Amino acid sequence: MRELNQRAVLHRLRTGGPATRPQVARDTGLSKPTVGQALSDLERRGLVRPAGRSSAGPGRAAVVYEANPAAGHVLGVDIGRERIRLAVADLAGTVVGRLTERNRCRSAAALVRTVREFAERTLDRAGLRPQDVVSTVVGSPGVPDTSGRVLHHAPNLPGWGRRGLLDELEAVLGPGLVVENDANLTAVGEREAGAARGVDVFACITVGTGIGMGIVVNGRLFRGGHGAAGEVGYLPYGWPATGLPGADSGPPPQGMLESAAAARSVVALAAANGLTRVRTAREVFRLARAGEPAALRAVEEEAARLAFVVASVAAVLDPELVVLGGGIGSNTDLLQEPLERALRRSTPFAPRIVPGELGADAVLVGAIATALGTARDLVFDRPDNGN
Repeated sequence: MRELNQRAVLHRLRTGGPATRPQVARDTGLSKPTVGQALSDLERRGLVRPAGRSSAGPGRAAVVYEANPAAGHVLGVDIGRERIRLAVADLAGTVVGRLTERNRCRSAAALVRTVREFAERTLDRAGLRPQDVVSTVVGSPGVPDTSGRVLHHAPNLPGWGRRGLLDELEAVLGPGLVVENDANLTAVGEREAGAARGVDVFACITVGTGIGMGIVVNGRLFRGGHGAAGEVGYLPYGWPATGLPGADSGPPPQGMLESAAAARSVVALAAANGLTRVRTAREVFRLARAGEPAALRAVEEEAARLAFVVASVAAVLDPELVVLGGGIGSNTDLLQEPLERALRRSTPFAPRIVPGELGADAVLVGAIATALGTARDLVFDRPDNGN
């Protein structure tokens, strides 16, 4: 019962903000003596702290208590083909340290070593030690397989699919590590603090080096039976033109749709329209914004291919909205009109399409939100919280 009372009081302070003992008693239905004992226990354990005094009402000012955000910290890691991003936050979700660096690794072993080095640098900048981190969540392309301790379907990260990779990451980032698909974390981030706040059924399509999708149903992330829900890069785009894959060849390492609509395809579309010297998708979109006709044609063709994704998702999921994210998806100002036009021609189930609001931070926001979901329970369950 004592533990239940402490949990109730701590939950009130975390969700309702700083409060006095009488306010906590009123909001939880517990007696003032019970609340006083719970606050004393929680303060001794470092989970709550005084935050000042209340001057409201007659008599002596009452002590205001708050959940101690420094009782633990969480680490979020976003491993992408081009960039590695890290952020460490306290239990209130306030980021206290971050790092962004280019991903120059050409092997899985080098990438694991680099992630460890970057994690150490991020914590050092925040004045923290590895033992101060209660929970770590890594966002990565691919489908985590916890039984085989491997990440499947991550062709853009060399060697990233080797068996035992999840154990290697846990060895350098600490026990209890959670590795999640990056598009899934983008969806979590956009619902937590972005374009999908308060939306219970939506899809978040990320288009960059690869293509992925996070799905939220009834307010919860939907992973499917094997964790591969949202792997839309493997939609069979282009079969009527190319024919089915050979019977003995097996599925391609990079999905058909991903080959047709990710960043490299934007460059190929521009080349097919005469822009043979363009090297990056970013440059194609820059030229399109400047009114270059060939670049605009390439963007319109890219939008039509993305319309295939949205139409496929809409027919199965019936989402309230679709959020576009990633390096390519962030160009919604250019993509949205031709995309919606293509949708009107192809399906009666066209959902509302909105740009993501979190940009390059989406995966980190989702990783931190996911880590906080477990970290708050973990710090409560620690025997003495380090005191």
